[in-house]
Amino acid sequence: MGVTVRSSPRIEWLHAGFILTKNAMRVPVSQSARLVLRLYLAAMTCLAAGAAYSLEIRDRPNAVVELFTSQGCPPCPAADQLLSRMSDEKNVIALAYHVNYWDYTGWADTFAISANGELQKAYASASGTNRLYTPQMIVNGARSMAGSNAEEVLDALAEADLALSMDVEAESQDVVILRAGPRSGLGAAVVWLVAFRNSAEVEVTGGDNMGQRLSYSHIVTSRQPVGMWDPSSGAEIRIPVPEALGPDNDGFALIIQEKNGALPGRILGAAAVMR
Repeated sequence: MGVTVRSSPRIEWLHAGFILTKNAMRVPVSQSARLVLRLYLAAMTCLAAGAAYSLEIRDRPNAVVELFTSQGCPPCPAADQLLSRMSDEKNVIALAYHVNYWDYTGWADTFAISANGELQKAYASASGTNRLYTPQMIVNGARSMAGSNAEEVLDALAEADLALSMDVEAESQDVVILRAGPRSGLGAAVVWLVAFRNSAEVEVTGGDNMGQRLSYSHIVTSRQPVGMWDPSSGAEIRIPVPEALGPDNDGFALIIQEKNGALPGRILGAAAVMR
């Protein structure tokens, strides 16, 4: 967040060897004192400028890990913890999509949105199946596995790579610019903006996980297209940060994902912006 720097209430101006105060008194100061004041004011100016660019940007990951999870699913807490550990890795963008089809067991997932279930169905259709399950992890839009199987997940991460390099630059605290150059041999792709909350804890009072206090990270709250990437021309997109985050989110991922007809394909490139 930006920092507003205010001068001392007694110091209004430094000019010609005097400090002018609010009551217009002229108090003589030494050359060394003037130098100290100038250095202080310069430092405060630099601090304010630096704070305006305080966004954390991860724009060269190897993998995007998408976890489909539910607060009512007995094996999901282990996968949630695994995703939380991965979210701290600089080369991984971890996203938790909460789904609602476990709600029938007696506990409605507090983070589930219908769009998350639709995305999981689309991934299943793209892989030629109608089977849905949790916890499911999908790495780079292509490799699927049980999210509680840590060994298989880590093997997938060790082999993961993204075909497309993305650069994300903070033009200001309020605007970031996504740039991804052209690259032949790849298909046209959608640029998705996926907003998320950093973390939350939930006391589950019903269903199969009743009595547990569960911790979550990188909880997806929305997913929307913001543009297209073309293999012959690339893409450059300006993102308004306050509007992308809204009042409740802590960050967003920018994901370039190939179109497989109307279904999601492999993820070509990704970045994350966090405040």
